Amino acid sequence: MLDFSKTFEKYEALVAEVDKIFKTLQNEHKDCVLCEIHCCDCCYAVFDLTLIESVYINYHLNKSLSRKERRPIISRAEKADRKYYQIKQKLKKMYIDRRKPSEEVFHQLAHERVKCPLLNDEDLCDLYVRRPITCRVYGVPTSIGGTAHICGKSGFKEGTAYPTVNLDKMNDRLFELSEALLKEIGAQRSKIHMGLVPVSAALMTDYDEKYFLA
Repeated sequence: MLDFSKTFEKYEALVAEVDKIFKTLQNEHKDCVLCEIHCCDCCYAVFDLTLIESVYINYHLNKSLSRKERRPIISRAEKADRKYYQIKQKLKKMYIDRRKPSEEVFHQLAHERVKCPLLNDEDLCDLYVRRPITCRVYGVPTSIGGTAHICGKSGFKEGTAYPTVNLDKMNDRLFELSEALLKEIGAQRSKIHMGLVPVSAALMTDYDEKYFLA
């Protein structure tokens, strides 16, 4: 069995850092950060995971939950994955066939909605403690590709300057950890650390010796 423990420790250190940043912004802007239990707006956002996050949530899905508990999650993942595919095909047509600029495609992506497979019928995350970094910063101002984003349910106002989490820098660190994970297990697939997959695919993939070392 593959051992990811050293890289997981580094990833968890980054998670702790991110949680501290979120808590600081929450304390400084209590009237704007309105996250609460059962608020699941972020659980419908469309985004992809880096390799380190994909392997991490997959590992803890199988370690923390029984086969019976995993069954409905995988069923939801299959449904979400089909919807992800449809969305990406639509965006591909916008970009290639209709010659839409990338900015317009990204804007459209930001408005797409897919229910996360980890969101259960009680509007709670089945793997909340292990949730990805994107989920952890949702609710405070972020920026990616030079464009700022705020949660529509927050009290932050567009056009107003706030401290912002730079997701480009965060993703660079996640790509570095993804590369470190491959080195830790001696994998030879040199470019796989730059790959991105939706949560649904991460939950359904077998990250075993065959996947990494074949």
